[in-house]
This record gives sequence, structure tokens and C-alpha cells, in this order.
Amino acid sequence: MRLVAFDESGTAKLGVLQGESVIELARAAPELPRDLKGLIRSGESAFAAAQEAARRAPADARRPLAGLRFRPPIENAGKIICLGLNYVDHAAEGGHAKPDYPSLFMRCNTSLAAHGEAILRPRASTKLDYEAELVAVVGRAGRHVPVAQALGHIAGYSCFNDASLRDYQRKTSQWTIGKNFDRTGGFGPCFVSADELPPGAAGLAIESRLNGRVMQKANTSDMLFPVAETVALLSECLTLEPGDLLVMGTPAGVGYARNPPVWMKDGDTIEIAIESIGVLSNPIKDEPPPQRSNR
Repeated sequence: MRLVAFDESGTAKLGVLQGESVIELARAAPELPRDLKGLIRSGESAFAAAQEAARRAPADARRPLAGLRFRPPIENAGKIICLGLNYVDHAAEGGHAKPDYPSLFMRCNTSLAAHGEAILRPRASTKLDYEAELVAVVGRAGRHVPVAQALGHIAGYSCFNDASLRDYQRKTSQWTIGKNFDRTGGFGPCFVSADELPPGAAGLAIESRLNGRVMQKANTSDMLFPVAETVALLSECLTLEPGDLLVMGTPAGVGYARNPPVWMKDGDTIEIAIESIGVLSNPIKDEPPPQRSNR
């Protein structure tokens, strides 16, 4: 099943994607949770009910996909855990050896941007880079999860652009600040349930395209720490909870490693395409000047 979060007059809505139409669940099944995190928490029975409601949906619950104003599939994740250097070619282009343990950092919800929404190049820096990534969405809580059982804790997948301010990323030994500028993390357009994809979303083509030019091109099977192993490693340390996001790292071809470097700028369009999941597209805009008070 494919689900999208969208905006209607300032209210967040959840819908089932069917071809070029979206079934609004609040109309088709008002008893179900109104957001994806709530639906995930309610378990497999809620997903089955949503699918059946979409199949039987009345005409007034159906709306065209064209013109929809998207929201991030999940806006209230408890944890957004990101992996760095998770493709051997990307580690090599940055001068890093193959890691024995994943490089981990966190993002916050204020850094997210929906499909079609502008990623902001902040006033503080011009070194805005792109990173095509798979995101795995946790579906079931777990601690000390064995690798063999790990994929049972993943509800589904989406696309992510871990857009990074490279100068700020390297101001300290921790990458966090360069990864958390407001509205730099593109996320969407849809959530695809795990049963529609290969186990661990492995074997899928992944690429980024800047103004139509392919910048990164790889396969999710190239990850050093695939989804199941990542779930097991993280759950050694902390409890994974429904709605948590695991952002799985990027392949080679990022802008800072090119000669000369390529930075995203106002007027650009960046796309992240993952086979069988979708295409996440965001324009790049300069951060607007601060509002001046009349007082």
C-alpha cells in the first residue's frame, strides 16, 4: 500500500494512493488514525482496514493527485537516525576507509521538507549539498532485535534527501549542525509498505538528479550496513519505536567531492529517485530575510 500525507487548508490529511488519485482516509474510514504514525502504531489490522476502506471509498473521498500539496509522510517522528558513509564508494570519495561501525547522527523534525516544498539554502552558507537516501520507517517497537527478525520491525520505506551544509558539518567532529538547518531534509513523496518491496528494500536503483543531470547512481544493495543489520545494531543501544525514521546513507557523487564542487543554489531542482518507491522533487530557494518588526 502507498500512503501520502497532504495539506488541506492548513490541516494535515492522510490518503491512500491509487494511480493518479488519492483516497482521503478521514472520509473513507473516519474511525482510523488521521496520520501515518498513528496508523503504524495501530498495527497491521489498521493497514488492512485502510486498504479495504480505499477499495470501497465513496466518490467524495477521492481527489486527484495532481495539484496536491504534500506534507512529509511523518512530521512527528520520535527519532530520525541517519547513517553516514554507508556506501563504500561514498566513503572512498571522502577519503574514509570502510567503517567497522556505522557513522550515526540525528536529524530533527524542523529540518524536514515535503515533496514539492522548497529546500532552503540558508543565509549562513552557500555550500548546500544533495544526498540521495532510502529511509526505513519503524513499524514495531524493539530492543535487542536479532538480525533475522529485524525486518519485521520495519513498516515501509520512502525517499530522503539528506541535504547538508558542508562547511557547518565540518565545524565540529559531530556532523549534527550541518544536517539540521531548517527545511533541508527532503522527505517523500509517499510511504510504501514493506510488503510491496523486496526484503530490506534491497536491489533497488537509487539516484539523484540536479536540474535533470544524474549526479549519483547506485543500488540499495551496495549499502555496507543494510536495513536489517542497522535495526539490530541500533536496538543494541536504544528502543526503536513506531514512526522512527532510519535514513540509510548516500552513494558516491555528492557535490563536495566533485572538481570543482557542485553546490545547490536558488532556482535549482533536485530529485531523488528510488526504484519502485518514487521520485522526491524539491526546488531550491534562498532563505528569505527575517521579518522586521514595525514596533
